[in-house]
Amino acid sequence: MPGRSFNSEDIAKLKRLFTEGMRVMREMEDLREGLKDTVKSIAEEMDMKPATLSKALKIAHKNALKDEQESFAGVEEVLEAAGYTL
Repeated sequence: MPGRSFNSEDIAKLKRLFTEGMRVMREMEDLREGLKDTVKSIAEEMDMKPATLSKALKIAHKNALKDEQESFAGVEEVLEAAGYTL
């Protein structure tokens, strides 16, 4: 299988993509870490689990409370059917 050959314009586009893409990915990583630290700090202040706040934040961001409730209802049905009560 022959390799693809890139012309100088393609190479320049790829280099710009990687330079910008790697910068953006680093910024996203930094923002995620900052949010994680903030959630942890607030959770400690409120005597809550950080995972609870993170989950609530993700649900709010996706505007998916109804979907989550329906999903949990399905899990609850399976647990009840298997003899596990909540």
